[in-house]
Amino acid sequence: MDIARRNNVAVTGNPQGRTVVLAHGFGCDQNMWRLTLPALAEDYRLVLFDYVGCGRSDTTAFSAERYATLEGYARDVVEVSEALDLRDAVFVGHSVSAMIGVLAAAMAPERIGAHVMIAPSPHYLDDDDYRGGFSADDIDELLASLESNYLGWSAAMAPVIMGNADRPELGEELTDSFCATDPDMARVFARTTFLSDSRKDLRSVTVPTLVLECTQDVIAPREVGAFVHAAIPGSRLVTLDATGHCPHLSAPDATNTAILNFLADLS
Repeated sequence: MDIARRNNVAVTGNPQGRTVVLAHGFGCDQNMWRLTLPALAEDYRLVLFDYVGCGRSDTTAFSAERYATLEGYARDVVEVSEALDLRDAVFVGHSVSAMIGVLAAAMAPERIGAHVMIAPSPHYLDDDDYRGGFSADDIDELLASLESNYLGWSAAMAPVIMGNADRPELGEELTDSFCATDPDMARVFARTTFLSDSRKDLRSVTVPTLVLECTQDVIAPREVGAFVHAAIPGSRLVTLDATGHCPHLSAPDATNTAILNFLADLS
């Protein structure tokens, strides 16, 4: 199988620099990193890709069975890493991709040597003293709405997820990205994402890790950032002066500065 074609892999930046893998979240694709690339391209080798079912990936490779768990998406990451023979790469994962990166690193620890987690959430459901941000009824309603009318759900939810109501163009961009994803494949990814529980998997993380959270985020509230930070010994938690769930789009300068500071400390 041609992994590069399957996942629409792109390699750019400094071929002599340390490799940084940029992994998009649910309903998105690698275009979401366009404001990050200029900040990193001079010093780092950058690998971008689309999960199967997203962006310009080969959708004929989609398997509802494989992608019914986050491990299926993690296998995408491992297979891309193997195809490029990546070693000790920095994995930058947005939203659910932060947890996918954790699983991928456990599968192939030689491939990933550090994590940058942007608005991560290991579990979206409130559970005893854990606050994930959603009740069971919330998740049931969200998934039912998405599965019955994906385009309508996208138009309603994307601006809420993006936040920054005073900048409607950001919400419109996320809406367009959601709507460009095949609805059947998006339904699988959504169910896999919002029903996942990766809290125990955080214990496996032993490499340098940066956790980036926003001051207000309806998908990953600050209690989640604090939980992830506490679960990963030695991790660094940075609260960006940003709102919404996509700070690499809504506050790229602050996001890029935090990532570059972390990368500089790794060298």
